[in-house]
Formats: sequence, C-alpha cells, structure tokens
Amino acid sequence: MNAGNVIGGGTQFLTVAEVASLMRVSKMTVYRLVHSGELPAVRVGRSFRVHAKAVHDYLETSYFDAG
Repeated sequence: MNAGNVIGGGTQFLTVAEVASLMRVSKMTVYRLVHSGELPAVRVGRSFRVHAKAVHDYLETSYFDAG
C-alpha cells in the first residue's frame, strides 16, 4: 500500500530536494521559505516534507507577470 494513499486519501508530500527541483531553486531557498512561514511544511524527524498542494498554492500566489 502506498503511504500517500493512507495519509489524507492520496496526499502527496515532497522532500525539500524535490520542491527545489520543481521550483528550480536551491534547497536553501526552500528552507528559507519554510522557516519564514511562506511555504507550510511538516517536520518528519529531522527533515521537512512539503505538501504538493502547498507548493502549487505558493507558486500561484507568487506569480509575477513581468510583461
């Protein structure tokens, strides 16, 4: 059974490295966003997990149209 299906009926959590890769930023940038409260995360042991929807919501609200 997939752990993602057990927690919240299909909820997907991403590692800091996965979030950094998706956003094309460094892991340190993701840690800064988590520690500042801009990107909600769950602490699992000594590491963080970020809900995929939280990443999507952050990107939606942070979108800047330069043109």
